[in-house]
Amino acid sequence: MDVSRREFFKTAGKFGLVFGEACAALSSPAWLQALGNASADLYAASKIEELARTAPRARYWISTDSDGNRCAVCHMGGLSSSPGHQHAETFVKCLLCAQGCVLRNRERGKCSARMNVNGEMRSLVYGRPMTIHTDPIEKKPFYHFLPGSAAFSLATSGCPLHCRFCQNWQISQAKPEDYDVQDVPPSEIVNAAANQKAPIIAFTYNEPTVFCEYLLDIAVAARAQNMRSVLVSCGFMNEEPLADMCAVLDAIKIDLKGYSDDFYRKVCSAELNPVLRSIQQVARSGTHLEIVNLVVPTLNDSDSMLNGLCDWLAGEVGPDVPVHFTRFHPDFQLLNLSPTPIETLERARELAISKGIRYAYVGNVPGHEGNHTYCPGCGRIVIHRNGFFVSEFHIQNGACEYCGQTIAGVWS
Repeated sequence: MDVSRREFFKTAGKFGLVFGEACAALSSPAWLQALGNASADLYAASKIEELARTAPRARYWISTDSDGNRCAVCHMGGLSSSPGHQHAETFVKCLLCAQGCVLRNRERGKCSARMNVNGEMRSLVYGRPMTIHTDPIEKKPFYHFLPGSAAFSLATSGCPLHCRFCQNWQISQAKPEDYDVQDVPPSEIVNAAANQKAPIIAFTYNEPTVFCEYLLDIAVAARAQNMRSVLVSCGFMNEEPLADMCAVLDAIKIDLKGYSDDFYRKVCSAELNPVLRSIQQVARSGTHLEIVNLVVPTLNDSDSMLNGLCDWLAGEVGPDVPVHFTRFHPDFQLLNLSPTPIETLERARELAISKGIRYAYVGNVPGHEGNHTYCPGCGRIVIHRNGFFVSEFHIQNGACEYCGQTIAGVWS
C-alpha cells in the first residue's frame, strides 16, 4: 500500500479517534484516571446520560413484558419481530443476538452497546469507532479473498460474548463511555478508506454485530463506491440481522471457538448452536465464508472436539470453505496457559485434510508450511505467504496456473 504513515494519521486524526494496533493495550485517558474513583464515576455517569440522549434508535428489538414474551399492556398474544410502537410498559427485548436480553428502562444489554431509553432501544455505538487501522486482509484472516489487499479496519466497543481468552479484550470488553471519540458518519469512513487506497473495509476487533446498524450503512456506502466490505464475527447474531448483513457484505469470517456447548457456556458465556446456525446461513447465502478455530490448550484441543468440529464443517459447509487453526497466546483471563504447541495445530490441520477439507491452515505461526495455499489438484503451492504478506501468487482466472484446477475463493 503506497501510503505513508504520516498521511494515514493525518487523515485519521481529523476524526479524533483512537488509533494503533488492535491488539495493543488501550487505556482510559490519563487525565480521567487522575480524577480518582468518585470523580471518574461521576464523569462516566454524565457520559452515559449524554449517550442515551443522543444515541439513534436501533433496529432488531420489540417491546415486551419482563419475561420477554409480550407487551402486557397492549397485547394479549405475542409480538412480531418488527420494532413496536410506543407502549405503556418500558421493557424491550433485543433481537440482535442470541443473548436475547430483556431490558428495563436505562438498562443495557450484555454487550454494553445497546440501551433501553424510555421503551425504545438505542445504539450507543453508532458512528463511534474507537479503533481504526489499516491491515493486510490476511491478518483477519482471509486467505481466499483478494489476497494482498489492504483492509481499512474499524471497531467500536462491545461484544455479547465474554471469552476468557479474548485477544482483543481491551476493545471488546470496553464500554462506550470508557473513551472519548467523535461521531464519524458512514460516508467519512468510506472516504478515509479510499484515501488510504484500501479496497476493503473490515468490521473487526470487537464483535461488529453490536454496531450492526452502523455496519450496514457503511457497507451500503462502500458498495456504491465499488469497495468491498468484510465481517470478522463470533457468529452469535440472530437470523434477521445476519440476513441483512449477508445482503451487503462480500465476505464473512466466523470464529468457531470450539465444538462443545459446555465450552461455550463456561469459557465464552454463550452457546454453540447459534454459531453453527450462523455458519450454515452464511454458507447458504453465497457470501464468501472462512472459519477460524483458535486452539486453546486444555480447553478445546482434544481429539474428540477437533474431530467433531472437522466432521461438522466438512458435512455442513463442504470441502471448499477455508478453515484456519490459529495459535493461542496467553491473554486476558488465561495468562496461566502456555501458547498452543505447534504440533497441536499441525494435528488439527491434518485431521481437517483427512476429512476432505481442501484448504486447512495453521495460523499465528509465521513461516509455517501450513500458511500456504496448496492446489487440491496437483498439490503445488499456489499462494506462498510470509507472515501476513503474499510473496508468490499462482492463480489465474480462479484456477491453478500449473494444472488448471479451480481454486475456491474471490480473486478479483
